[in-house]
Amino acid sequence: MASRGDDEQVRNKQVILKDYVSGFPKESDMYVGTNGTIRLKVPEGSNGVVVKNLYLSCDPYMRNLMKKPITEYHDMESTDSLKPGLPIIGYGVAKVLDSGHPSFKKGDLVWGNTKWEEYSLIANSQFLFKIQHTNVPLSYYTGILGMPGLSAYVGFYEICSPKRGENVFISAASGAVGQLVGQFAKLLGCYVVGSAGSKEKVDLLKNKFKFDEAFNYKEESDLDATLKRYFPEGIDIYFENVGGKMLDAVLLNMRGHGRIVGCGMISQYNLDKHEGVHNLINLIYKQVRIEGFIVTDYFHLYPKFLEFILPHIAEGKIVYVEDIAEGLESGPSALIGLFSGLNVGKQVVLVARE
Repeated sequence: MASRGDDEQVRNKQVILKDYVSGFPKESDMYVGTNGTIRLKVPEGSNGVVVKNLYLSCDPYMRNLMKKPITEYHDMESTDSLKPGLPIIGYGVAKVLDSGHPSFKKGDLVWGNTKWEEYSLIANSQFLFKIQHTNVPLSYYTGILGMPGLSAYVGFYEICSPKRGENVFISAASGAVGQLVGQFAKLLGCYVVGSAGSKEKVDLLKNKFKFDEAFNYKEESDLDATLKRYFPEGIDIYFENVGGKMLDAVLLNMRGHGRIVGCGMISQYNLDKHEGVHNLINLIYKQVRIEGFIVTDYFHLYPKFLEFILPHIAEGKIVYVEDIAEGLESGPSALIGLFSGLNVGKQVVLVARE
């Protein structure tokens, strides 16, 4: 791309939400357009930053932000801005072009909340992190070194309080979060089983991520019987990414004093009325603790997380799989594909290279 003056107005390609979405989202709920220009310099007196977006993260929670009224994630700054006619909001990796903030300077690489467009003015840098370690792929900061990685770390270590040798079950286990939770559990010497939606993903769980067992939930007519087959002694920890019928079956198979962490419930996001859960009485009978979390409440742990994860990556003890779609135009199809399981590994959109 040709160089431009710092103060020049440039056309800005964007992925824009057409209208609030009901039911299963479609590519046609979004469109890629160039609705205007952006100034590549922060406004006078602003402490914001102007960035060139490099990678965008496709995450299931983004579906909830397309609803009307928006009630979930009420404490997240980004939810206030996701409205029809405006760009999609999400996590991404970007390069700073201009900064009015003392923590960032021109040329810095950052990850955090941005917009689905070529260039963004980020007025609130509360959820923006400077990238210090560049000896890994930059795209990793949308996944293993970004919000999903921190989600896996917080959910497993901080909330589940795992013990060596425990029985761990992970749903949607080949996704951005699940693949990491399984590897964390294996590092701790746990017995680990994951569920996924295709033979390819099951093979990935067993052969690349070294889960003890994995199964294709689409091929199982009785999830209760399936879990009893893989966990004859019951489940100590369930890392919840799916909800619905899977959660109901898990509740029948938890061990006494087991822990369930609610990270996501992708089976429910496209339903106007959420499915009921019928086996909650087992929380009492088996003295099971269930707790959900929002990862932004734990961003203060990010430095601690990096200290933990980076050596494991360098030593090859933790591996990561990405599914990278090229070009901003591929953004809508990549995002929608999450909800039918088209992605294998962490879904990323490559907007531009440095």
